[in-house]
Amino acid sequence: YEGVFRNYILPKWQDAQITELQARPVELWIQSLKLAPKSKVHIRGLIQTLWDYAMWRGDVPTQRNPMELVHVRNASKRLGKPRTMTIEEFHRLSAVLTEPYRTMATVGVCLGLRWSEIVGLQWHDIDWLNGELRLQRAVVKQIEDEVKTVHSSKPLALDPRILDVLKLHKQNSIFTEPNDWVFASPEKHGKLPRSYTAFWKKLGRACHDAGKVHVSPHSFRHSYRAWLDELGTPITVRQRAMRQGTSG
Repeated sequence: YEGVFRNYILPKWQDAQITELQARPVELWIQSLKLAPKSKVHIRGLIQTLWDYAMWRGDVPTQRNPMELVHVRNASKRLGKPRTMTIEEFHRLSAVLTEPYRTMATVGVCLGLRWSEIVGLQWHDIDWLNGELRLQRAVVKQIEDEVKTVHSSKPLALDPRILDVLKLHKQNSIFTEPNDWVFASPEKHGKLPRSYTAFWKKLGRACHDAGKVHVSPHSFRHSYRAWLDELGTPITVRQRAMRQGTSG
């Protein structure tokens, strides 16, 4: 959020009154930004929140939020197909990733977790006896938040092999209390999980060492879905596996 305000909203609107942020000027400005539709929707949402706050505080009369009238073209359309890995590519990548990043990648690709859910894991989320994982929080830019949807919080069954991977990781970790982060950052003395930036850097190096494997941290979840599709998994089963309310 801070980055969006600092890089986009404030340079344009910091000297404006909230009442100047009307539908037409905001829509024209958003259209001019060289950003993906999803990012434009995010910017509109933040300005909408500013309006809601101004009405709640009494700075402006309660009214229809002007941002509800702002249209973002292709808001539900992806600019490109997400990059996925083959199973062979994943094994090559896994072979050169160092710990704990190898474990993070394995958990992500085998469970289809979002990056924010992986780093949001704490040890008490794992039911070792019943082989289940409950996602109770997400961490974005080191800020703890709720998981993305109601479906996201449903318990996940853990294959015994994934449990073994997590057990081995716990044995090698110095942060093993129930409320400790599964992927705690030693640099932050375990008070925060490892960051997206740290994983991105390690992944970039591993992609180079693995030989022409070009993926991002988001590719693990996309690959999980692609592999389900290759197996001919029924759409309802795939939705449950991906913890989605609808397909997509």
